[in-house]
Formats: sequence, C-alpha cells, structure tokens
Amino acid sequence: MLTTKASSRIKVYYEVTKPKIWYLLVFTAIGAALTASNLYHIPISPLTWILVTGGVIAGSAAANTLTNYNDRDIDAIMERTKERPIPSRRIYPAKKALYFGLILAAISLVCAFAINTWAGIFMAFGLADNILVYSKLLKRRSRTNIVLGGFSGGAPAMIGYVAVTTTGLWDLGLVMAGLVFVWIPMHIWSLTLHVKEDYNKVNVPMLTAVESEKTSVRVIAGTTLMMVLFSILPFFMVGTSGKHLFHEVYLYTAIVSGAIMFALSVWLLVKPSEKASWTLFKFSSPYLAILFIALMIDSAL
Repeated sequence: MLTTKASSRIKVYYEVTKPKIWYLLVFTAIGAALTASNLYHIPISPLTWILVTGGVIAGSAAANTLTNYNDRDIDAIMERTKERPIPSRRIYPAKKALYFGLILAAISLVCAFAINTWAGIFMAFGLADNILVYSKLLKRRSRTNIVLGGFSGGAPAMIGYVAVTTTGLWDLGLVMAGLVFVWIPMHIWSLTLHVKEDYNKVNVPMLTAVESEKTSVRVIAGTTLMMVLFSILPFFMVGTSGKHLFHEVYLYTAIVSGAIMFALSVWLLVKPSEKASWTLFKFSSPYLAILFIALMIDSAL
C-alpha cells in the first residue's frame, strides 16, 4: 500500500515538471555538447555528462514547476490545463510545488556551477528568464511574452556547449542556442491558435488569442520561414582553420525538414484549421530534434 502511494506521488510530481518539454531541452544540451566535442576533439568525462544532463533536467523541471505554480489560478479556469497537478489539487497545498521547484532550481545551479562558471551563468539566466521575465512579468501583460521569454529555451544548448569548450561560443554556440530560440514562437503559437478561447477567458494576451486568425497564421508562417532560413546558417560557418564546420549531411537535413515545416505552415496559412495548426505543432518538436541529430552526425563525420 505504501509503495503504491509513494509511486503515485512520484508520478504526480514528475507530471508537474512537464517532462515532454524538458526531454527536448535536455536533448539540445546533449546535442550541443557532442557537436562541440566532435568538432574540437575534446573528450567529455562521465562526471561532466552527469552534471550536464542532471543539471539541465533539474533546471528545466524547476522552471516548469515554478511556472505551473505561478499559473495555478488561470490553469484552474482553462480547459486545457485544469487537470494539471496543482489546479486539480493532486498537489495540495500548492506551496508544496513551490518548495519542490525551488529545490530543483538549487540542484540545477549547483550542477551548473560545478561544471564551470559559464554554465552556471547560463543556468541562472535561463531560470530567471523563464520564471521571472516570461511567467511573472510578461505572460499576462504582453503579446511579446513567448518571444522575450523564449531566450531561456536556448540556455540548455549553451550549457552543453560551454561544458566542453568556450571556443566559438559567441558564434557556433550562439547559433545552436538560436535554433531553439527561433523555434519556440512558432511551436507555441501553432499550439495556442486553436485554444485561443482558453486564453481569452483568463485575459492572457497570447498573440494568437488577441490577433485575428488571419493575422495569426501569417505570423506563424513568417516565423516558420525565418526559422527555416536560420537553420541553414550552420552550413556557412567556418572554423579557425578556414574550413566549413558542417557539410552536406546537415545542409540536406535542414533543407528537407525545413521544407516540410514550411509546407505545413503554408497549409495553415491557406486553410486555417485546428487540424493544420495541430499538425504543425506536433511536427515541430521532431523537427528541432532532427536538426540537432544532424549537427551531431555531421560533426562526427
């Protein structure tokens, strides 16, 4: 009986961290670390791997838990979110989630600073941007919420990169983090487009809720095109030796997967529907993962 009850509680606290979100963020950290390791021929120690993966898991889970705590009032009203652990009172009182999130944040910072100072700085920045800038300051006030709050999405890639080296940090490292940053608005807006009434109910000015459907799908198509064009940028990057860092494997992968993403956004633009926006949203996560897989493979070759 006790074992079953403990297992159930663990599942609830696991759920409040939004694992589907941090799975992908952890993958970008791993992808950035492996890419840097392959390009600069720097081996990654087992301890570094533990600190990177454990730190990014804890940091992403902390950010999601604390934003869930901040949003507990509106989550209880919105149809899409009312069954989350806090509004459904599977975690009660809500401050239990607050303490859990703060503990995770502390663990993430300890892991990151144990890697090096740069990793600690990027971890602190990611937590602050997601929890304070996005959730506390912007989400309920500005339609730019997900754009300015999206900087935190690139933090895991930066942490993975600096765990290996700071060589090329402000070009290659920033570009890999940028892939996540330019991906976030399209990913979120394609999801929120068909649940805009939920956001209007709680007065959250998500762009797709406050703008017309016509304007929203144009913005989504435009940001998708910008993302696809940006994704090709690594192919043109040159290392200190004067040689290209990436070659055909990454280029063709970015072109083909980007063409699919753009085609889906055009479908949504031409024929706006819940099916079209949901399809674009569902394909967007594998798309980002595919780009990082291509970076890892190309750099290894």
